Amino acid sequence: MKVLTIKEPWATLIIEGYKCYEFRSWKTNYRGKILIHAGLNLEKDMLERFKDYPIQCSKGMIIGEATLVDCILVDEELNQKLIEMDPIVYGRSNHVENYA
Repeated sequence: MKVLTIKEPWATLIIEGYKCYEFRSWKTNYRGKILIHAGLNLEKDMLERFKDYPIQCSKGMIIGEATLVDCILVDEELNQKLIEMDPIVYGRSNHVENYA
């Protein structure tokens, strides 16, 4: 099974259903089930942003499973859709977000 390492709090937000899109600078042709691994690094500057979300972050372990159903190029239209869905989860990040 494939595993995707994601920094916290993002990994937990995916597993808890708050975040449906994960972003990468690269695209993938893989579709199917993936394990979500909470990386060892915690983005501490993002924790305050999610203080009202009932999440418990983990580090360095598999925390759940997801299904990768598509890989799409992020454009302005998608960015706007995501901000409308949840401006807290999909607001500014510290990463290159070329593909969702």
